[in-house]
Amino acid sequence: MTTADSSASPSDKTITEHELEQCQRANQTGRTPVVFVHGLWLLPSSWDRWAKLFEDNGYVALSPGWPDDPETVEEAAEHPEVFAGKSIGQIADHFETIIRGLNRKPAIIGHSTGGLLTQILAGRGLAAVSVAIDPAPFRGVLPLPISSLKSAFPVLGNPANRERAVPLTYDQFRYSFANAVSEDEAHQLYEDFAVPTPGKPLFQAAAANLNPWTEDKVDSKNPDRGPLLLISGELDHTVP
Repeated sequence: MTTADSSASPSDKTITEHELEQCQRANQTGRTPVVFVHGLWLLPSSWDRWAKLFEDNGYVALSPGWPDDPETVEEAAEHPEVFAGKSIGQIADHFETIIRGLNRKPAIIGHSTGGLLTQILAGRGLAAVSVAIDPAPFRGVLPLPISSLKSAFPVLGNPANRERAVPLTYDQFRYSFANAVSEDEAHQLYEDFAVPTPGKPLFQAAAANLNPWTEDKVDSKNPDRGPLLLISGELDHTVP
């Protein structure tokens, strides 16, 4: 994949045509780019309404996928195996390749595991500013609340899930993602957005404080990391 200005284009083989087009558009507009990073059990489409809001307010939005993410929830249901085996490091490297294809440092916004990835990317000096919404913990964060364990149990309950793609039932999704909305809205969110997820990142997070070589770590002292806004949801079960 090449463009006229190849120096400003990501070239990694995991980058999709859609992601490349987003980079090219961001560079051509000259507007401040905002990169949205989704979390486990979701696709980039989960950011669509936020991306539109930022576009309407003068930014240019990019919502890359994780490596091999399907385009739609329907495709994910047909080929859940494509999610299996992805690690935190692989996903962070994928986003780094995309961000290095931009002409200017973006704002990076991520939710849950996407919030963890946002902090990893900021720690690599890739963000002008960053926002981590209910971010998953990294090495050095010690508390492990009961509700977090319950949210992760669909994966962590079976060691074989480390290399698998694991879906959520509606009840599991309701507890982890939609506990503060109505039953009708929760069902709609589940139908519109829920997909299987790689098990490996959760196992990496669970063992991060025991593994000095973990990929689940953040350089919080890099002077080039830019300002960070941390947001927590008072009713969140996954990252309370």
